[in-house]
Amino acid sequence: MNLKNKNLNTIITIISIAIPVVVAVLFVIPKPDIEAGFDVKVMPFFHAVLNSATAVLLVASLYFIKNGKKQAHKWANLTAVGLSVIFLLSYVTYHFLTDSTKFGDMNHDGLIDAAEIATVGGIRYFYYFLLLTHIVFAIAIVPMVLFTLLRAFQNDDPRHRRIARITWPIWFYVAITGVIVYMMIQPYYA
Repeated sequence: MNLKNKNLNTIITIISIAIPVVVAVLFVIPKPDIEAGFDVKVMPFFHAVLNSATAVLLVASLYFIKNGKKQAHKWANLTAVGLSVIFLLSYVTYHFLTDSTKFGDMNHDGLIDAAEIATVGGIRYFYYFLLLTHIVFAIAIVPMVLFTLLRAFQNDDPRHRRIARITWPIWFYVAITGVIVYMMIQPYYA
């Protein structure tokens, strides 16, 4: 497909709006009584693995482009996008099937009482800061990655480089904070 003269802005905008709307809806709709056929409790770990691999690929991508290895740069980024798509599908599936885990919920009752808050202490502010920035940047990164890819496939190198300089650190932050958030909340999974 020749993307040189295609204007895909509308499609990218629709995708960029639809993804966070679908994810937000998953947090408010009742969970269905569906058996997944496997233990869904492994999915958050799988998400952390995908985020870790994405972060490694992003570092590799940066290394490749800095060293003039355009093909390797391209494949590292396409693989990172592929892993991100798998992550998104798995994340949506997980949150469709399960209730959210609350940070500090030591007895797994879905409520955070004063004793649990006291036990967790001030680290919860750090957790919520990371989680909030992770979510905001995860929403923002979708159109940024899509526009960065589009510019690359259009061979619009100046615009590709300009947006990539902004996209890369945000995407890397999202990948790394996804892993950190998982490690911090992992003890509270039921």
